[in-house]
Amino acid sequence: MLAIRMQRTGRSGHAQFRVIVQDARFSPKSGRVVAYAGSYNPHTKEATLDAETISQYLSKGAQPSDRVAQLLKKEGIKLPDWVKEPAQQKRSARNPEKLRANQPAGQAAPAAPTAESEAPAEEPTTETPETSVAEESPSAEKPAEEPNDTPAKAAELAPEAAEETPAEAPPEEPAE
Repeated sequence: MLAIRMQRTGRSGHAQFRVIVQDARFSPKSGRVVAYAGSYNPHTKEATLDAETISQYLSKGAQPSDRVAQLLKKEGIKLPDWVKEPAQQKRSARNPEKLRANQPAGQAAPAAPTAESEAPAEEPTTETPETSVAEESPSAEKPAEEPNDTPAKAAELAPEAAEETPAEAPPEEPAE
């Protein structure tokens, strides 16, 4: 029995096909081709078919493959009544619950941040790394202390130490 099928040609990653007529027992790669009936480029969807040759072999009983039957129908070549229309394959999604189309209307925008998550994002952080680390970890009781620059700051941090310092302490000179 003869078959009308496609033979892949072209380089790797850029397939092109010949429409060939050959014995159904052989592989399209075997080279035993009865007739070349056209070509098909799937990238541009361009088909060049010899309608006269194809209809001649169809009348003699050549069976087109499913893909060739679709191609012949698209090109307007009349298929005999005994040629079965290829069934449309039903595609199913692997995880249909993850598709955007199947999400509820309220959850359709997961990229839109809520009011709680917007507040920290809008305020630029100008804190030093020491204070931001201390604020993030609730286990830390006090942030790391810096050396005392002025007596007033020393009084705030340690009231007992401020009382012990003499009131007549010489003023500190500014650093240059």
